[in-house]
Amino acid sequence: MRGKVYIVGAGPGDIGLLTVKGLRCLQKAEVVIYDFHLNAQILNYINHEAEFIYAGKRGGHHSMGQDEINRLLIKKADEGKIICRLKGGDPFVFGRGGEEAEALAEHGIEFEVVPGVSSSVAAPAYAGIPLTHRLYSSSFAVIPGYEDPTKEKSNIDWSKLSTGVGTLVFLMAIKNIEVVTQKLIENGRSPETPVAVIRWGTRPDQKTISGTLKDIVELVKEKDIRPPAVMVVGDVVKLRESLMWYEKKMMFGYRILITREHPGGFEPLEELGAELIEFPTIEIMPPKDYAELDSTIESIETYKWLIFTSKNGVKYFFQRFFDKDRDIRDLKGINICAVGSKTADEIRKYGIKVDLIPEEFSSEGLIKAFCSYPSASKEKSQSSEFQTPNSELLKGIKFLLPRAERAREILPEKIKEFGGHIDLPVTYRAVKPEIHGKRLKRFLKEGRISIATFTSEATFNNFIDIIGEDAGELLKGVAIAVIGPVTAKAIEKAGLKVDIMPEKATIEALVEEIIKWVKIKIGDEPS
Repeated sequence: MRGKVYIVGAGPGDIGLLTVKGLRCLQKAEVVIYDFHLNAQILNYINHEAEFIYAGKRGGHHSMGQDEINRLLIKKADEGKIICRLKGGDPFVFGRGGEEAEALAEHGIEFEVVPGVSSSVAAPAYAGIPLTHRLYSSSFAVIPGYEDPTKEKSNIDWSKLSTGVGTLVFLMAIKNIEVVTQKLIENGRSPETPVAVIRWGTRPDQKTISGTLKDIVELVKEKDIRPPAVMVVGDVVKLRESLMWYEKKMMFGYRILITREHPGGFEPLEELGAELIEFPTIEIMPPKDYAELDSTIESIETYKWLIFTSKNGVKYFFQRFFDKDRDIRDLKGINICAVGSKTADEIRKYGIKVDLIPEEFSSEGLIKAFCSYPSASKEKSQSSEFQTPNSELLKGIKFLLPRAERAREILPEKIKEFGGHIDLPVTYRAVKPEIHGKRLKRFLKEGRISIATFTSEATFNNFIDIIGEDAGELLKGVAIAVIGPVTAKAIEKAGLKVDIMPEKATIEALVEEIIKWVKIKIGDEPS
């Protein structure tokens, strides 16, 4: 059977502008052929068993010619593959998607086109410029700026375009901007017409300059504006002063490096205008051997406490618990302790009530919580009620703590010290993924990462291994945010400074501390 091709528009940069349908096509693709001008974070959503083929161009350097791309699409479809042709912006707006669709149609290959948000509308919107407005313009046109207007067979009728359309949007016009402005003025557009040029629209490094047809060329040279950029000509540009919104966000321009899998909890930073760069340096996997875990599951009724310290612990424990044909009713009489509200939420998904969420996440805090139970609240222990732990209270009590391989021993040692018994089956492993850091390394060298976050010692150590020997040097210009003193110690041992560390070891607390740090940096909050 022959395959199928999805020609998908990935949008102009902000990953949130990828359509739901486009995402679904990506997730089921067996082959992904992608361009340069798209947010590489989109590739994190693709099935990693898929074949990735880069076919983009940067600065005029083609990785693959259009005829080669067409032949490749046909070849992979003939192999019976589901292919996603991933293109920046919209594939049918100066994206040559029409040529690719023609080639597929000629060879009888099934295809679908998934429109994307074009930079022609997205970049002006993020710059606060509406392309149409009842008082300023009722029409707009999108024109390729790279076409040489002096060539004999130009498709652009400058005499009609210059005065016949309210708003003009030029894509890829920077190299020809002098010719474009000259042609517009020669054909009747006023030299005083407002103009805006938007570079890297919808991204944290978006840069917008405003001027008029008569002075925009000099402004572009003065501000060193380079491709890719969108040029908007028309009275609607005047509205930018009052409608500018994206560049006013508190964390506009910030790129936050996330080094853990599935970065849930960091969304408030995106809401404030930051871009999250996902570069997971640990990958969560099941244990190599289930013997330890299976043994504790078989004797589950002998435990007084079942302790979960992470969402991963919950997920992998219950996955194996149900695989062993056990039932939630088998947990009757066992107290459930969750370290952190997110862990508790994960437990509740299984219809299980959480008996204890200690206020202090340290081993001492947990011991106090166990010794105070059940006098403390079953949902949240009150530290004011804690007394000096009585060693007799834990004597002979059996605890089960499903945990990661090579986890810390402080809590188990404390429980044993107080006379308790604790089993610590390896329930999941955190391993270093097989990824390369070429793109991230470039971002670090170019100073495009603002804050790097590390949630464990492993995330930092693996980061150093993946990036290479100059990783420490590359991080010196980056603010470092961490969870926990153990992580901080590993970073300081590498000769780096920790800038941000919350009191509580949670993602939520880390995010709050990052926001507070940024406010102080920009002068919105006293230090």
